[in-house]
Amino acid sequence: CLVSLSITDFYFMIVRNSSKTHNGHDIQLLVTEAGRCYAAFANENREYVIVGGGNSAGYAARTFVEHGMADGRLCIVTKEPYAPYERPALTKAYLFPPDKKPARLPGFHTCVGSGGERQTPEWYKENGIEMLYEDPVKDIDIEKQTLTTISGKLLKYGSLIIATGCTASRFPEKIGGNLPGVHYIRNVADADALILSLQKAKKVVVVGGGYIGMEVAAAAAGWKLDTTIIFPEDHLLKRLFTPSLARRYEELYQKNGVKVLKGASIKNLEAGSNGHVAAVKLGDGSTVEADTVIIGIGAKPAVSPFERVGLNTDVGGIQVDGLFRTSTPGIFAVGDVAAFPLKIYNRITRVEHVDHARRSAQHCVKALLSAQTHMYDYLPHFYSRVFEYEGSPRKVWWQFFGDNVGETVEIGNFDPKIATFWIESGKLKGVLLESGSPEEFQLLPKLARSQPLIDKAKLQNASSVEEALEIARGSLQGEAAV
Repeated sequence: CLVSLSITDFYFMIVRNSSKTHNGHDIQLLVTEAGRCYAAFANENREYVIVGGGNSAGYAARTFVEHGMADGRLCIVTKEPYAPYERPALTKAYLFPPDKKPARLPGFHTCVGSGGERQTPEWYKENGIEMLYEDPVKDIDIEKQTLTTISGKLLKYGSLIIATGCTASRFPEKIGGNLPGVHYIRNVADADALILSLQKAKKVVVVGGGYIGMEVAAAAAGWKLDTTIIFPEDHLLKRLFTPSLARRYEELYQKNGVKVLKGASIKNLEAGSNGHVAAVKLGDGSTVEADTVIIGIGAKPAVSPFERVGLNTDVGGIQVDGLFRTSTPGIFAVGDVAAFPLKIYNRITRVEHVDHARRSAQHCVKALLSAQTHMYDYLPHFYSRVFEYEGSPRKVWWQFFGDNVGETVEIGNFDPKIATFWIESGKLKGVLLESGSPEEFQLLPKLARSQPLIDKAKLQNASSVEEALEIARGSLQGEAAV
């Protein structure tokens, strides 16, 4: 529980961390490196503890508040010096050039990404939520229901929600993965370090053709830097895009000055005479000069120190059921770190995307606090927005819903719209739309969840994206009539 402090208290805390008494309670007084002060009742059991500081933590906190169960009951433990924020901004608007109105905190604290209230540090204080900043959990005693933080603080919990997300996959040190000028992005500090490099950079190499690679390469292009994106797959975003769709985006990147090297393996990163990264050496022996390198080759679920809670060896992460309960009573896991049943497709999966981070946190807390027993029924949803900086010749925003399985039908010329439909056994399984209207985007989840039977030949003959979507809408209405 946070308490109000007098100016005298504040000055006392700046001098040294100490303890005082407030309304008969022992209070541990804490000062962060940023000079912010927080007070927490020491040695008092926390009814609910959330470990993590990303999207899931923020949306879980909001759900506790909505149910009137946060004030004096909820504690959030994070390794960062910030209240939970919308992480997708870090590879999008946060990286805009200084003259292109870049995003900065407190502008993207949760829950602004979904149109909700911006939960600043003051919001947590006003709602009686105890925040422990820059003090990650290093150990858990499951039997005693106790967490130990890096600073040595002991936290007794009633219910624990693990919302630790992922850590960036890294290049080994022996091939230059830790050289000065080599960057990974998972938090604000990472993004700030990259911005300092971009301010001095001349040649940028982005390694990875997935979401992070594509978004960072687009951002670097906004700085008017010599930018190359390198990846081993034969086209961008291999896990989702079809080859023909990927080719459209590759051409767009090239028009924005980004060189695309696909099907390329990396042998090592080379240092210059000053020890700073200077080049990327490829598997074929060629080199690409670079004074700034960003590695975006995926992520690993941040399961430590919670391995004993129960891991999934197939998809990684902590195994949970449809209510986000782990095999250990009283412990839950949400967001990127959770391996959960994907009910609609009858398989266990992990989803590393903000939409699931938000929804899983909300579902978990509702199940924990109420009699809600219906299982999480998530519809996979992915999206990306690139080249959105001021003055960009073409802003890109696509959304995907469903499952990318079966045959594909692609409609449109990318000027600006294009749509891809995935059809399996005559049923529409997934759909991706670029540059759609709000009404068109709203149609996509209805199609993907209903999986209507659709006339593939009729869809292929559509003369425009709009006509194709109307055909799909008609198949949806046909299913309803049956």
